[in-house]
Amino acid sequence: MAQYEKVLTEVLKDMQAWITTHGFRLLLILAAAWIAKKILVATVRKIERRFEQETGVPSETEKRAKTLTAIIHTTLLVAIYAIAIITIISELGIQIGPLLAGAGIAGLAIGFGAQSLVKDVINGFFLLLENQIRVGDVVEVGGIGGMVESINLRTIRLRDLQGRLHIIPHGSIDRVTNFTKDWSQALIEIGVAYKEDIDRVIEVLTRVGEELRNDPDFAPFILEPMTMQGVDSFGDSSVNLRMYFKTLPLKQWEVAREFRRRVKKAFDIAGIEIPFPHRTIYIGESQKREGGRIDASVRSADKDIR
Repeated sequence: MAQYEKVLTEVLKDMQAWITTHGFRLLLILAAAWIAKKILVATVRKIERRFEQETGVPSETEKRAKTLTAIIHTTLLVAIYAIAIITIISELGIQIGPLLAGAGIAGLAIGFGAQSLVKDVINGFFLLLENQIRVGDVVEVGGIGGMVESINLRTIRLRDLQGRLHIIPHGSIDRVTNFTKDWSQALIEIGVAYKEDIDRVIEVLTRVGEELRNDPDFAPFILEPMTMQGVDSFGDSSVNLRMYFKTLPLKQWEVAREFRRRVKKAFDIAGIEIPFPHRTIYIGESQKREGGRIDASVRSADKDIR
């Protein structure tokens, strides 16, 4: 019995010694990882706030900053966790060398079997390096359009107008259309009836464009006076005129909607017709006879139509 008590006492002493040394170190490692994470999050948020615009319209610098800080945050967070795990394993007395060697061999095997993943990462690196897409841009990628919610080294996340989230691997991207790079353009086409005086119509449209540009609510969004391109095409029932505004990114649709609203009111006041397709249906006179007489019901229907 005394022998068992002696063994138990030795075990308790060993545990106490381990807790005092290694256990305390493990707590320090976990605390250091937690503090590093908090510092990283605070630093990233501080950088993002530094580039935020009070106008509510994200600048090119702000979108670039948000994109890069998201990548840096993810990369450094993974690095913090990896260092913490390796240090904890070492503190537990497990040899790290064989584990790292095994991980290297496993990584090489996985690399051969995950070539598409490597392609995604490489394409994503150059996509970010060349500053093709930023968080907050409206883009079309692989036939899918939407606003960029986030970008990492492997995928891009787009949110479309219906609220659907599209996750697209970088390796599948062969063409990117960015609608909000540096500046945007509100391209507008308006049709008028063939009987209208085109010079008068252009005069009304130009006046409406200047009024919109001088409106305090829209003036900050419009970078240049409206460009009138003139008659663009002849439609089935209308003469189509084209014009455009150079605007801040993401503001082209708002400017175009307001311009169309004002044009409708100005055309109503000026008596300018915005045509719509008309269809005339003609029902010919029936020649069906019964006993040498035209059917009375058909004749009556023809008379009503006329």
